[in-house]
Amino acid sequence: MQYRRGTARTRAGETRSRTTATIAAVASLLLTVTLGVQPAAAAPATDYPSWADVQAAKRDEASAKAELDRLNKAIASAQAAVDRTQAEAQKRGEEFAAAQEAYDTQALVVQKIQEQQAAAQAEADAAKLQSTQLINSLAKQGGSDLTAGLFSDTGDADGYLYRIGTMQKVTERNSAVYAQALQLQNTAQSLAAQEEVEQNKLAELKADAEAKAKAAQDAAAAAAAQLAAQQEAQAKAQALVAYLTDKREVTEADYLEGIRQQWGSGAAGEVSSSGWARPASGYISSPFGWRYHPIYHVWKGHSGVDLAGQGCGAPIYAAHAGTVTYAGWYSDLGNYITIDHGDGTSSGYGHIMPGGIGVHIGQQVGPGQLIAKVGTTGGSTGCHLHFMIRINGDLTDPVPFMRDRGITLG
Repeated sequence: MQYRRGTARTRAGETRSRTTATIAAVASLLLTVTLGVQPAAAAPATDYPSWADVQAAKRDEASAKAELDRLNKAIASAQAAVDRTQAEAQKRGEEFAAAQEAYDTQALVVQKIQEQQAAAQAEADAAKLQSTQLINSLAKQGGSDLTAGLFSDTGDADGYLYRIGTMQKVTERNSAVYAQALQLQNTAQSLAAQEEVEQNKLAELKADAEAKAKAAQDAAAAAAAQLAAQQEAQAKAQALVAYLTDKREVTEADYLEGIRQQWGSGAAGEVSSSGWARPASGYISSPFGWRYHPIYHVWKGHSGVDLAGQGCGAPIYAAHAGTVTYAGWYSDLGNYITIDHGDGTSSGYGHIMPGGIGVHIGQQVGPGQLIAKVGTTGGSTGCHLHFMIRINGDLTDPVPFMRDRGITLG
């Protein structure tokens, strides 16, 4: 239904304060009438929201609040995921740093061994060169045929033999130096090979640690992004809830304004923001459902709730706006009134006192309108109101039904 939404919004502040004092506002604006007095003609209320509009506004608000609650829980879960992934990223980062440090340390060890290998190689090369140079020098002094020179040079055989011995000793010494240097070189090469194998293993471990650290960082970033997105959605949901709450309050206020405009001359009972009213005061002396009948002394279904304690002659009010479809004697219910509320629901009022029916069939009544007086006619053991609710013709417990509409019975 289209109604004066612009008007409602311009009066938002006023209607919100009015909503908190709905009962007093409606009661003060509506006149109390005596039994049998006809209410004033109803004013058109098509430009005001209906009860269905109020219910729709409540559903929208409830749905938005449910979504906000879901997001709040999701954000808590997302925050836990962020904390978990950040801790994992920190752990993997530390492992990567340790692997990098081990790799760098091993690289220094390999470099040191390679330097030792190079030094041993240089020493071996120097010994080999020195030996070669000595042989070449002696060869130049004695000619190309040392054996021939040894036999031909009879004048200085001792000197020549000395040179031969010296050459042999030098050669042997250089050979020993060369052999030692060669051994050092081979040892260094073997160590270098082993260390390179170890370094390659460390390189693989470092690469694996780096990959895991990056994956953990990516997971932490993704979790943070998801949290940010949900926080953004939460902010939007909070704004939507605020908007729909305001809309619901304005709709309720305008709905009551429509009731006031339509039924201003007839209502006097306590009316909730839902447009429903408490039909009578008092406590619940007998609930809805199966009970042991106080008169017939058999188990029998109780079609409504009994509101007692107010005494005969106490006022009975229409629970909601509607049309009177029955007003008269009704067997065990005594004097009885039925009101059709036009939305598939109807309400019934039984045991009205003699002469206490104040409305007639076809009459339109407003919520909280005085329609009768409490009595004890029909199958009754004392003054009380027997109050009934039907939904699409079927009986239902009036207590939760009215509670859902802001009215507490008893």
